Amino acid sequence: MASLGAQPVTVLTQDECWTLLASEQVGRLATSVVDQPEIFPVNFACRPPSILIRTAEGTKLLSTAINERVAFEADAHTATDGWSVVVKGRVHLLSTQAEEDAAERYALRSWVPLAKQRYLRIDVTQISGRRFVFGPEPDAAGGPEPAD
Repeated sequence: MASLGAQPVTVLTQDECWTLLASEQVGRLATSVVDQPEIFPVNFACRPPSILIRTAEGTKLLSTAINERVAFEADAHTATDGWSVVVKGRVHLLSTQAEEDAAERYALRSWVPLAKQRYLRIDVTQISGRRFVFGPEPDAAGGPEPAD
């Protein structure tokens, strides 16, 4: 339960956003191709000011080649609070051996035993985040709901 006086939503600084992103390994990549939105769960590594994603050939890779403008979101929660960070930017397929070698140092691992030989890098142009304290919804007068 939320502590009394705690703000239910707090805006995070950019540094806080990057720190929280670095604490997670799974996020969601959002793309759009021909006015059709797509969202993909992905393993990632945070390398400010960018995010690295390892992927295989397929829809995700094709959609980022068609439209390089993407959004990415990661979050986490406990029983009492949570956070969410959203980034927007441009995605690039790593194409040189030097870029791929640098990406390998982040040891991105797949959830599933598939060959994922391609790396995407999101160059972040916007980052924002919120921290949430969970609790009862206030009543119409603005106070907390009465306990049952």
